[in-house]
Amino acid sequence: MRVAVNGAAGRMGRVLVDLVEQAPDLELSGQGEHSAPLGPEPLAATDVVIDFSLPQGTHALLGVLDGQALVVGTTGLGPATLALLQAYSARAPVVFASNYSTGVTLLFGLAAQAASVLSDYHVEIVEMHHARKRDAPSGTALSLGRVIAEARCVDLDERARHGREGEVGPRTQAEIGFHAVRGGDVAGEHTVYLAGPGERLTLGHLATSRQAFATGAIRAARWVPGQPPGLYDMQDVLGLKA
Repeated sequence: MRVAVNGAAGRMGRVLVDLVEQAPDLELSGQGEHSAPLGPEPLAATDVVIDFSLPQGTHALLGVLDGQALVVGTTGLGPATLALLQAYSARAPVVFASNYSTGVTLLFGLAAQAASVLSDYHVEIVEMHHARKRDAPSGTALSLGRVIAEARCVDLDERARHGREGEVGPRTQAEIGFHAVRGGDVAGEHTVYLAGPGERLTLGHLATSRQAFATGAIRAARWVPGQPPGLYDMQDVLGLKA
């Protein structure tokens, strides 16, 4: 299978290129960057594109794709790019996830189950990433908030509370808290706290290297070309949806 990597010079991109080149069943058909995007020639020889670039790189890529299967791991996409992604998925299979780790995918399900059973417990989501990460909270933290809000049948936009400072008053029962920590070279750490009377349940995931995300993205790249057009996520890739 022929794979192109968009964002190939980035931290994740370099890991992905190495994994593709090492895999006996994969062939690296192209590498793209925001300043040197994938063009028609490499795309014509590509079965699936893996995109871990910047929002503007993803936006540009969606303007030149021509039916290739797509795996998108770029976070911080704006409404216009998300609309392009949705439109492209009507004619090609697309996997779009905020986190490609198998462990994090399982964490989403556990968090939703816990939030439903412990429906009156306070929820706080804390994430830590390396100092160079541009967006906050992380896409994974926001995805955790969404699955928790869905499990409780509430609107995340109405319940989200991003950090606290000063005289903020008592915490409300309804809010879902988010806290972003940055420093060092942390690949990714996410913790969900569910705090109730007399106890606290903690669910967490720690990525010790980007290998976990890259391996999941390669797994998605192997899976997606055989799917009908549509927008998929890692739960689809892992067969976790009913």
